[in-house]
Amino acid sequence: MNLFNNIVFYYLAINCIYMNIAILSRGVQLYSTQSLIKAAEMRNHDVTVIDPLQCKLIIENGIPQVKYDNELVDDLHAIIPRIGASNTYFGSSLVRQFEMMGVFSSVSAEAIITSRDKWTCFQLLSKANIPTPKTILGNLKNVESLLDEIEDTPVIIKILKGTHGQGVILAETKQSALATIETLEALGARYIIQEYVEESQGSDLRIIVVDGVVIAAMKRQSKEGEFRSNLHRGGSSENVTLSYQEEAIALRAAKVLRLGVCGVDILQSNRGPLVLEINSTPGLEGIENTTGKNISRSIIGFIERNKK
Repeated sequence: MNLFNNIVFYYLAINCIYMNIAILSRGVQLYSTQSLIKAAEMRNHDVTVIDPLQCKLIIENGIPQVKYDNELVDDLHAIIPRIGASNTYFGSSLVRQFEMMGVFSSVSAEAIITSRDKWTCFQLLSKANIPTPKTILGNLKNVESLLDEIEDTPVIIKILKGTHGQGVILAETKQSALATIETLEALGARYIIQEYVEESQGSDLRIIVVDGVVIAAMKRQSKEGEFRSNLHRGGSSENVTLSYQEEAIALRAAKVLRLGVCGVDILQSNRGPLVLEINSTPGLEGIENTTGKNISRSIIGFIERNKK
């Protein structure tokens, strides 16, 4: 009996890794943050929430340090970045600092930076032969010539570092597109011009990939009078079964961007699925409630499998 108990104890010991995990988030009460806390605690991990903007990043004698509320943070095994678009630079620097300290991150600093720049993202997807809508990098000196590259109107104009549908503009005519671009240029904003895929009818697929596996997928539909399907903007959602091609493209996109955790947005077009955007810190509320899948649990499992 003692031998049996020892075997059971040994099995549990090698299959349960107890860790100190920090969620890098500005909102403790946000749904995604709370979902991750519950998933980590269910696995008996110690979990804390760190506000990135309350951190100090220090390099002294070649040694990287992080201080939070003036206390040295040196006991973490893993972090889960929930970095907002407005804090990309400092947030990714914080993630890199932790990586330099040997802390595992569910999403790397470089992957966050790459995915946040829409044009860089499209370049990498193109290099990997992953289909996307026709996209053009903005340049004020050749605006009218650039607009001629997209034959039909309306066109979509996107600020390079927008999120949740912010900085995405539908220009019904070339004249309105030109006026919008001139305004963006005056504000010093970088942007892309993109074809409008009419047959998608204001809908897209949001696919969550964790550690090279599709965990959940939903179809989002924009509300009447709105072309953006984001749930933050009143869109609706439903559970969906992906085609083989849709799942394969989502997995390839996540691999190309080197994202351990991400949301891949895909348009269903007449010429097949097109990758619209990749989000390195996707919101969890809408898709967990729509699909009933515990994505947070999958993220914690990913950390357990990959933490050395």
